[in-house]
Order: sequence, then C-alpha cells, then structure tokens
Amino acid sequence: MMATVALPRSERTGFRLLREPALIIPIIGAGVLIYLAVLPLFMLVYGSFEKEVAPREFVTTLENYQNAYASPYTYSTFVNSIIFASGSAGLTFLLGTMLAWLTERTNTPLRTLFVPIAVVPLILPGVLESIAWIFLLSPKFGYLNVALQGLFGLQAAPFNVFSLPGMIWVHSVGQVPLAFLLMVAAFKSMDPSLEESAMMSGANTWQTFRRVTFRLLMPTTASVLLILFVRTLESFETPALIGIPARIYVYTSEIYLAFNEYPPDYGRGAALAVGLLLLSAIGVWLYTRSTRESKKYQTVTGKAFRPRQFDLGPWKWVGFSFLMVYFVFVVLMPFLVLFWASFLPFFATPGWDALDKLSLDNYRYLLGFRPFWDALQNSIILATSTATVAMILTSLIAWIVYKSRLPGSWLLDFLAFIPITVPGIVMGMALILLYVAFPLPIYGTIWLLMIAYVTRYMPYGMRAASGAIVQIHSELEEAASASGASWWETFKRVTLPLLRPGIAAGWIYICIVSFREFSTSVLLATGESRVLSILLFTMFEQGQVTVVAAIGILMILVLLIIVGIFYKISGRFGIQT
Repeated sequence: MMATVALPRSERTGFRLLREPALIIPIIGAGVLIYLAVLPLFMLVYGSFEKEVAPREFVTTLENYQNAYASPYTYSTFVNSIIFASGSAGLTFLLGTMLAWLTERTNTPLRTLFVPIAVVPLILPGVLESIAWIFLLSPKFGYLNVALQGLFGLQAAPFNVFSLPGMIWVHSVGQVPLAFLLMVAAFKSMDPSLEESAMMSGANTWQTFRRVTFRLLMPTTASVLLILFVRTLESFETPALIGIPARIYVYTSEIYLAFNEYPPDYGRGAALAVGLLLLSAIGVWLYTRSTRESKKYQTVTGKAFRPRQFDLGPWKWVGFSFLMVYFVFVVLMPFLVLFWASFLPFFATPGWDALDKLSLDNYRYLLGFRPFWDALQNSIILATSTATVAMILTSLIAWIVYKSRLPGSWLLDFLAFIPITVPGIVMGMALILLYVAFPLPIYGTIWLLMIAYVTRYMPYGMRAASGAIVQIHSELEEAASASGASWWETFKRVTLPLLRPGIAAGWIYICIVSFREFSTSVLLATGESRVLSILLFTMFEQGQVTVVAAIGILMILVLLIIVGIFYKISGRFGIQT
C-alpha cells in the first residue's frame, strides 16, 4: 500500500486558490488577450528584422527597413498618406459638423428628418462605397460626368475619381456618419448659457458660433479630427479600388502590394506595417491626450439646461438646401447607381435605350454562382460568431477590470485596448507572420479570420461592456453572494442580465462591421475562406461590374435583415439599445 504524502499548508492553499473562478478567469483572460493582441504584434516586429519568413535560425537584418524606407518612392508614399488622411479628416469633420449643427442647434426645416438619413451610409460597406463613386465619377463612364458633359457640352469630364482629391472625397463621405454622431453628442451636451450671454451682448449668430460655440467644442474637435485621421490612415478600400489603379500609393496599398508581388516580400511588408502601426499609435496617443484636456472646457453642471436653437432667419433655407444636397448626392445617389447597375447586362448610363436592357439576369446568375453562396455563408458565420465571442470575452474582461478589485486588473483593460491602434491590414500581416512561424491548421480558414476580427473589434466591445458594467452597483452582486450564489451564478443571473443593453449595442455594431470588413480579410482570405467584401473586390477587378452591383444590393439587404432580426429578438427579451 502506497503512503499518501500530505502537501504543506501553503501549497494546499495555492491549489485551492487556483480553483477559484474569480482568480482563474483573470489569469485565463490575460492569457487570451496576450495571445490575441500582443503576440501578433511581437511577431510583426520580429518578422520585420528577419531575412526570410520562418527561418531555421534568426538572423538580424535592417535590409527590410532599407528596402521599405530608403526607396525613392517612400517619400511620395508618406506624403500621399498624410495628404489623404488629413484631407479626408478635414472634409469629413466639416461635413459632419455642419450636419450636426444644422440638425441639432438650428431651426432648419425638417431637420429631425435628416438625423436618421445622415447615418444611412453606415450600412454601405466601404468597398461598395468606393465602387459606387467610381460608377458616378469615373472620367470615362461615370454617370455624373456623362450627365454634366451632355448638359453643358463639356469636352472633358469635370471630375476624376482616380486622383488624390477623388480618394479624399470618396473616403470622406463614407466617414461622415461617424463625425456626425460624435459632434451631435457634443452639441447636445453643451450648456447654452454662454451662447445666450454672447447673443445678449450683441453678437450675431455667426459671431456666437465662431467665438463661443466653436471654442467650447475645441477638445471634441481635436479628438474627432484625430480619430478620423487615424481611421483614414489605416483604411484600404479607397486606396485599393481608386488609388492603386491611379498609381497613387499610400502605406496600406504598399503593404498590400508587397504581399501580392511574386515572390511575396514579407520582410518589406512587415517593415512598412511597423511604420504604419507607429503612425497610428501616435495618433491614438494624441487622441487620448486631447480628451484628458477636456476638463477646462466643461460647461455642464448639476443645473438643468436645454440646448439652445439658433434662429437662422432666411438662412434656414440655405441650411435646408445643404441637407437636401447631402441627401441626394451623398446618401441617395450611391444606392441608386448600384441598384440601377445591378439590372444591366453591362455598364450603361441611364437612358431610354438602357431601359430595354434591364433584367434580373445578374440575380439569376448569382443563384447558381457557388462562390457567392460560400462567401455569403462565411460572412454571416464570421459576423455573428465574431460579435458573440467578442462580447462574451469583453464582458468578462470588463467585469474583472471594474468589479473584481484584483490588483493589476487595469492591465487587462490596457491589453484589450491595444488593437485600436492596429490598422486592419497590419493585423493581417501580423497574423500571417505568426502562423507561418508557428504552423497551425487554422491558416487559410475562416477561423483565422475570426481571430483577426475578434482581435480588431475587441476594443469596441470592451467600451460597450464597460460602459454598461460601471452603472451596476456592487450591492446587487454582494446581495447575491450573501444569499449563497457562487461567482458564476451571480455573474449569470445578476450581472449578465443587467449588461444586456450594452452587450446588445456592442453585438450589433461588431456584427455589422465584421460583415463588411475588408482591410484585414484582404491578406488572410483564401478561396475557402473568402468573404463577400473580398469577392466584390476580386470580381470588380475582373470587370464584372454589374454582377458586383447585384452582390452589393444583396449584401445591403442581408445587413438590414440581420439588424432587423436582432432588434426583433432584443425587443422580445426586453433589451433596449
């Protein structure tokens, strides 16, 4: 008979602590976050100094950085990137702020009707947005150019989307809803007493806006401009569809081209990705600093207030005209041009002759087009699973950070926020280097895409979950614990139901952006893991533009159906978002 050996008391206590969920879950959470957020970036930096991918022995070299940054094209790439990002951020901010001010703080007619209209472009994926504007502003066949040439007898097309200003315009109009939502929130929370004082002192509407309103919005202005700058810097849809054909290269397109040349230059791509990552990180750091300085501009106190509306007088009709122009040219026309093209056998400008060619052939073709159904299935699976996994993970992390009171829990919040600085195409490059160095059977499958999506959109889920969890008083969980409930029962029956609104909001946002995701997928998707955005890009490059339009219309419908189903289910379970 074997004798049993009693463990020392300290060791028994240690094993017992390791079985406690309140301790195990933070440890597991930290491990998951390091795996998702830190390890890929480490491999990216590591790979940028390698001579070859997955070498037998590591040989340090600066050759990749020399190839990436000593090239005569590097300066033009940098300048193009800065002009593209700053120009787009400025134009987006201008349009979004004007929309927010007119709808929130003026007496413009029908202003409330334009609030939901302003955010409609969020439904349109970035790839489709770029394709729609190519249909409209191409110098060869763009609908608007053809119409203006016929109307005014112009010899040359007045607009050329395949230019740096064209890139700025296309990307800007797609980002306007973000700027609008951010600025609307700022206008709503502004105490009007200072503006009223200015008006009573004899200032007119313009002087009040310029000297009071705008200055009070300076922290918001800085933060919105910075976040728009970073989002443009990391975008790839417009540079891919418009910039590359026009030979206007930015950082994201250079990374893509390095990956797609033969043989792929992973080292140069990684070096470029590290540079883009640093630029993005600097932008995010400046954004966080700008938000910290907002205390000196606080105007909302415990005193009740109602935001004041400016009486524009006869100028209100100018404001109404601006809203109508925005609706027609920015919101309606991209949808209409896609809808029109989806019924044509080949691209043709609207006219009586084209009416005879309208048919459902493109949609019939898609019924038997297997790659479309595979891509649709992959997109739906990825969108729903990414949103679900991300919200479960971030809900647990948010509880650990804000409710567990464990020392060092802030580190989990920091780790979960890291991916906000990582552009999508950089994340794709990092994961390629990671899984080439450590081969796993998920490379080339949708599971790798799901890891990429969860990692990229984890910060948004974290913000949604943490915003909800900080509002839950600890006494509710303490009461459950005092009644004998375990940690898991307390989390499942008390915390989680109270988190439903935040989880629902985060889930629907992550689901939408995952369904339309492109920049991360473009490097990771293969034939078996292709998603709709990649299928659109591939078929557009092949010249199947009308079929692409049909896929785009169906893609928008699927997005609307997903959102509708989710809101229906949410309403049934009493979840309000």
